[in-house]
Amino acid sequence: MKQATTLDEQITLMRSRGITIINEEKAREVLMDIGYYRLGFYLFPFEKSYPRLRGRKHEYKDGTKLSDAVTLYYYDFDLRNILMRYINRIEVAFRTYMIYELSNKYKNEPTWFISPQIVGQSFIQSFDNEIYNDTFRNNPVIKRHHRNHINDRYAPAWKTIEFMTMGNVLKLYKNLKNLDDNRIISKHFGINQTAVFENYLETIRVVRNKCAHGSTLFDLSLCQSVKNGPAGRFPIGKAQGLPAAIDVILYMIGTISHNRKNDLLSGLA
Repeated sequence: MKQATTLDEQITLMRSRGITIINEEKAREVLMDIGYYRLGFYLFPFEKSYPRLRGRKHEYKDGTKLSDAVTLYYYDFDLRNILMRYINRIEVAFRTYMIYELSNKYKNEPTWFISPQIVGQSFIQSFDNEIYNDTFRNNPVIKRHHRNHINDRYAPAWKTIEFMTMGNVLKLYKNLKNLDDNRIISKHFGINQTAVFENYLETIRVVRNKCAHGSTLFDLSLCQSVKNGPAGRFPIGKAQGLPAAIDVILYMIGTISHNRKNDLLSGLA
């Protein structure tokens, strides 16, 4: 197993691999701020063997400077912050519309999200362990609800779904049994095909999680290709990358607010 290295050892190692470091004091500051390991993700595109992962020798292209990786790091950092602002807006809009439409459609079932007539059995069976567990019930709003309504097994949809993760809300959407329920929501966002809507939301969920956890975006590779739809048509080889994901975010925020879409375009320019 490799051992930890000091700042001086890290600088020496980078230079031995062909990275130009002009200001050692600044390099130490960067390494303590970002970290040698994390910075490696942003140095990777400058390796001679990029994007190959196997058999890497960590040899860098001629003229590679440490500042090149730092610039890429801050580009990625700023991009995450920009996208997260609009992804949050999309997430809230999706959650809000789903709560509003289905809670009003099923007025007599305020906890419709665990009704076997409305939601698939697999979602219901996993609900207590995966979502409505002790941690969830300790949310102040949920805790207050149960203190005031001691006979309720669950808080109503407008409280419960409000505090579910985006992934869990998307899972609930996918488990709706009546396709008309799915369509009510997808058509609100201008998408007739529920499979495309689910695909867009899954794309946004993945990008959201990467932004939230500080993962790299510049080299994004989605496990699931973006489907052709109102956000655009994506050729093979382009449907799993960052530009396709951004097109999805632009489309979705545009269905919510044209002004916010323009703001996002300005922020990306």
